[in-house]
Amino acid sequence: MNKNNIWKRLIVYTGQYKKIAIGAVICALLSVIASLIGPLLIGKAIDFMIGPGEVDFDTVLRLLMILAVVYIVGSFFGWLLTYLTNRIAYRTVYDLRRELFDKLNVLPLKFHDNHPQGDSISRFVNDMDAVSDGLLQGFSTLLTGIITIVGAIVLMLYISPLMTIVVLLSAPATFFVARFITTRSQKMFKEQAKILGGLNGYVEEMIGGQKVVTAYHYEERAMSQFEEQNETLYQTGVKSQFYGSLSNPTTRLVNNITFSVIAMIGSVMVIRGHFTVGDLSSFLIFSNLFAKPFNEITGVITQLQSATASAQRIFAILDLTPEQPDNTDAKVMQTSQGTITFEKVSFAYTPERPLINDFSLEVKPGTRVAIVGQTGAGKTTLVNLLMRFYDLDRGSIKIDGVDIKTITRDSLRRNFGMVLQDTWLFGGTIRDNIAYGKAGATEEETIAAAKAANAHGFIKRLPEGYDTKISGSGDNLSQGQKQLLTIARVMLVDPPMLILDEATSSIDTLTEVRIQKAFLKMIAGRTSFVIAHRLSTIRESDLILFMKDGDIVESGTHDQLLASGGYYARLYNSQFATA
Repeated sequence: MNKNNIWKRLIVYTGQYKKIAIGAVICALLSVIASLIGPLLIGKAIDFMIGPGEVDFDTVLRLLMILAVVYIVGSFFGWLLTYLTNRIAYRTVYDLRRELFDKLNVLPLKFHDNHPQGDSISRFVNDMDAVSDGLLQGFSTLLTGIITIVGAIVLMLYISPLMTIVVLLSAPATFFVARFITTRSQKMFKEQAKILGGLNGYVEEMIGGQKVVTAYHYEERAMSQFEEQNETLYQTGVKSQFYGSLSNPTTRLVNNITFSVIAMIGSVMVIRGHFTVGDLSSFLIFSNLFAKPFNEITGVITQLQSATASAQRIFAILDLTPEQPDNTDAKVMQTSQGTITFEKVSFAYTPERPLINDFSLEVKPGTRVAIVGQTGAGKTTLVNLLMRFYDLDRGSIKIDGVDIKTITRDSLRRNFGMVLQDTWLFGGTIRDNIAYGKAGATEEETIAAAKAANAHGFIKRLPEGYDTKISGSGDNLSQGQKQLLTIARVMLVDPPMLILDEATSSIDTLTEVRIQKAFLKMIAGRTSFVIAHRLSTIRESDLILFMKDGDIVESGTHDQLLASGGYYARLYNSQFATA
């Protein structure tokens, strides 16, 4: 996408605020008119100061009073213009940020799996700020600049057409100098925004894993990698700023040369009597006013280029294809009975590396299914397919005999409760975090869920109990306590089907036993999938599936699989060989 299309799209966003924009145009017009009247009054005042003892003080004083009123009015409308352009810029960025957040919510899981979180955050913060600064500078500069240029040309032609031609001849030179520089610096600003996003992603990773960094004495290597990326950003930033800043002084040089030529020609014309000294003074001021917008544009060209590069990164996300919408005839699943059928399911994250091939399985209502196997065998992938985080390449998954592709994603996912190994909490109270999945949950329901998850005890020991505020990362809680809260969250929702992906991996053995008892109550009568590496947690499962390379190589109960002496038995014995 070229920069012209980018700014066209930004203007479309600002078009929602037409009344404010019209007000800004009117303010710009009045402010510029005031700035153009001023030089005329100054020129007239000079003509009433002929020489020693020949000054019309009354007229000069009257003109100066009018000039003061004109500049006060112009300053007021200039302030109002700044206020209105600020509103347009910030409201536009507000809309962009909201649309970007909405877009991230509807993008497929594949995007989030493959895209650094820090880079997405950088687009929300750094890139949005750059766009805001660019809009602020662009609006005020363009609005006043265009009106100033037109008005200055008209008044200069009124005073001296010959000198006006000289001034106009300098405009193309100024334009081509600025264009020559900006076209070469734009690529650097784009690269700078990209590197900044990558650096933010790296910093987020290191800060989020600070305990691991410290435990493995990785500080020096982390600092070395950070310095390498930071140095790259520094070098790119210096080059982009340097080349971007060249445009302003070079255009000023052209304008100063033009100003000198005009002054010399005008002096000769005054001596020959073609116009007065006051007219020459007014013309010189108008020529400066004519050049001012070009200087201002080149002066803010760095911010405009940075805004263009940042807007391009934002629109790159907004232009991504969202998750495939539900079919118009998709059904809403109410409460599922829990019959799940996988029929010849095939799937690959990348076409050249197939993960699951012709996978088939039938799970009856209320069955507790445990899925085990080595890392990368496809255990979590089954869950992703079941929840429609990813769609199948071939085959079908049916719930109660209905293909999940014909069911709305929202109603499908509401029928599942998920407890994952990686806990997710948000900044708020303990109560809010437990009640996250059930709007309007009562105090009694929240406490009952916490008790069922064995979390009530440690919650009551917190400074403010259920009203204790926690950070989004939950740093004031242990990993086990955070896991208990996520388990309580699912117990409160009480879904008909459950998915437990290493749900007790961060909990001590004693707590795990208690949680298992709570799970048994919750699982009773519900279809559930339990993914676990600690085989002690799945002994009582109705069906244990051992997956290898995307296929089920063994299935049966715990005793049956031990007796067969296959993959499961070897894995189980490796964990309990000492015992």
